[in-house]
Amino acid sequence: MKITIRHFSALVALVVAVLLFNACNPDNKSTPSPYDLVADQDAEVPQAWMGLFLEIDRYTKGYRPGPSARALAYINFAAYEACTRGMPEFKSLRELYPDLNLPTAVQKDDYHWPSVANAVYATLFQKFFPSDAFLDGFADEYLFKIAELQQDFSESFHEKVGGTIYQRSEEFGIAVANAVWDWCREDSFGHNSYLNPNPSSYEPPEGPGLWTPTPPDYTPALFPSWGKVRTFTISAADKLANPPLTFSQLQTSPFYAQALAVRNTVDNLKFSEEWVAQFWSDDYPGLTFGPAARWISITSQVLESENANMETALYTFAKVSIAVHDATIAAFHSKYTYNVERPVTYINRVIDTDWLPAAASTPAFPAYPSGHATMGAAAAEVLSHIFGYSYGMTDESHKGRQEFYGMPREFASFYEMAEENALSGIYLGVHYQMDADEGLKMGFDIGRKVNEMPFK
Repeated sequence: MKITIRHFSALVALVVAVLLFNACNPDNKSTPSPYDLVADQDAEVPQAWMGLFLEIDRYTKGYRPGPSARALAYINFAAYEACTRGMPEFKSLRELYPDLNLPTAVQKDDYHWPSVANAVYATLFQKFFPSDAFLDGFADEYLFKIAELQQDFSESFHEKVGGTIYQRSEEFGIAVANAVWDWCREDSFGHNSYLNPNPSSYEPPEGPGLWTPTPPDYTPALFPSWGKVRTFTISAADKLANPPLTFSQLQTSPFYAQALAVRNTVDNLKFSEEWVAQFWSDDYPGLTFGPAARWISITSQVLESENANMETALYTFAKVSIAVHDATIAAFHSKYTYNVERPVTYINRVIDTDWLPAAASTPAFPAYPSGHATMGAAAAEVLSHIFGYSYGMTDESHKGRQEFYGMPREFASFYEMAEENALSGIYLGVHYQMDADEGLKMGFDIGRKVNEMPFK
């Protein structure tokens, strides 16, 4: 075909138009985007938000142990899901949850993944922690800290990536967070449960060896329906522990022997055992974060030590949080299925009427199995799967605290941490050996279930 002057002019005009479009379009993908991979970003955003969670968890009411673990699971699940398009070795878990309607990142568009995650965290922190979730006098301080952390990251990222990419990233993060929140609210047993942690409508069953409120304050049953909360991966069968020892008051019975062992252990604690007991005792609002958040503290320390990138942090926080959440549900389902009385009740009735546990108070729910043990083993199994089964570390969760023995402790593996965590309940006098043993078994099994989830 003969090219005329008119054809040539039209061709030049077309080329110029394309060049102008490419120059003016800030989202053009003709060159590789610096934001394509989450693994190229540092872990500052997830680490900072989980650090704030550890602060907030200390001053919440009605949040431990279940609602705290639940908040962690949904928040970290949402952050992971929001960034999977930038994580080519990973995949969304949305197919596991038919009722979850997640938005999808536009394939041709650039996203700044730290901005996406920041929006997810900020949105869900505000939803999970309204003013009535805090102990008296702490709401204003921590609601301000949530807004401040969001704003600090927002200003920095907006300046770094420009308005178009930042706005798109923030809007997408908010959309994912809202979708996860809508799904979260559908779980009637879990949603807003912190508002009524000790329901007056629950009447514990009566009978030999069954749980009753314990001294000194005789608090009514805590979260008796928590076993009905929606899980992320475990089945109904996974929620039921093996039966406990047969109840007996005979001095020749295994049950009596375990109760006697608790009494004798508490009455003869060595300093090293007191240290273990207090080091893992994360049950006191206003003093420490809760037992679920403890494993986020441990996870954060590992990520910092490994100088982990954002991809590893999102994946690890999500996996650990899901494991601890499901473990809490399983433990409470089993607790209120078997309704085993606490050692203080048995010992005062059968062995020593004046005996007191080492703990200031006994948790207001049945003993078997240990929730601490179940949560710890589930988290330990997941962390071992990611970082190795011989990964040693020093836990500095309570470094510098003077109110209790919080001095850092060294461990050769996450399993060793989980086992010591389980043992601490016996040293405190709030658990039998069978509680610890079955909690560990359940927790490790749940952790393996989480490891089988199709993250990759």
